[in-house]
Amino acid sequence: MGTAASALITGVSGQDGSFLAELLLERGYEVTGLLKTGEDSLGASEHLRGELALVHGELLEPDTLRAAIAKVRPRELYHLAAPSFVPASWQRPGETLAAIAGSTAAVLETVRALDEGTRVFVPSSGAIFGEAPQSPQNEQTPCRPTNPYAVAKLAAHQLLGALRANDGLHASSGIAFNHESERRPEQFVTRRITRAAAAVSLGLRDQLTLGSLDAVRDWSFAGDIVHGAWLMLQQQEADDYVLASGVGRTVREFAHTAFACVGLDAERYVRVDPSLVRAPESTPSVGDPAKARARLGWEPRVSFQQLVERMVSADLRELQAGGAHRLAG
Repeated sequence: MGTAASALITGVSGQDGSFLAELLLERGYEVTGLLKTGEDSLGASEHLRGELALVHGELLEPDTLRAAIAKVRPRELYHLAAPSFVPASWQRPGETLAAIAGSTAAVLETVRALDEGTRVFVPSSGAIFGEAPQSPQNEQTPCRPTNPYAVAKLAAHQLLGALRANDGLHASSGIAFNHESERRPEQFVTRRITRAAAAVSLGLRDQLTLGSLDAVRDWSFAGDIVHGAWLMLQQQEADDYVLASGVGRTVREFAHTAFACVGLDAERYVRVDPSLVRAPESTPSVGDPAKARARLGWEPRVSFQQLVERMVSADLRELQAGGAHRLAG
């Protein structure tokens, strides 16, 4: 390997990894996915089996990680492997910190030691801003994270910036706000909503129970976000960029849009469980992508409406094909 168009993706089996792998393959890259030792599943990238090269290694075992990266010698490394379900971080904060900040440190250390000029992308999260003093948030907004996941993401983000400044690494951080697709796991509220809308329309269930309908999120299409990641590594200078739609929408609006896709009124089917309702957030989680737009020429290509329609359509197809037994609550 080691060509000018070679890339290594950690987390290739996830939503973002699958869309990124597709993008890179379309652009003629040699794409390698890093899997855990003994693991074979490609998850969301299973349809790309045969097109991807695979290498095994452990992110928190320096010798195996170094061997994997040295074998591939990638021009670009996209470190996407990390937990992404925020509620779970409260149960395992130490594990979350190691998996996010610890693995980022290990990847950056290895790239620095090999000194091959590899360009690195690490995804941060709009969650790092937490109770920020302003909305929308940009790259200069003070960070006040409010959960272990966000703390870990901020640690990784700041470590990357420090090593970039100190060692000259071409390492960029993408501060990505919520991004979705039909490949998003079903425990996420967006997939729970689109899955339920599809199921109700098919007569497979009669309601959906949610928590805070007024929670605001900035939703984009996952494929657009990974395109921004790729654009970052094409720049002469590494930097950090907010990747977001710039528009905040409530969970209620997402639900109404999803049910409308199948000709239903969400008000008739959505129920609120008071035990799931959280205190209102002091700062709406909305990103300002002006810098990415100006410097990268990045723009979301898939609208909010198109995103929700895409997700509902995929759930309809799956349920009609016999996936009803997999319905989530």
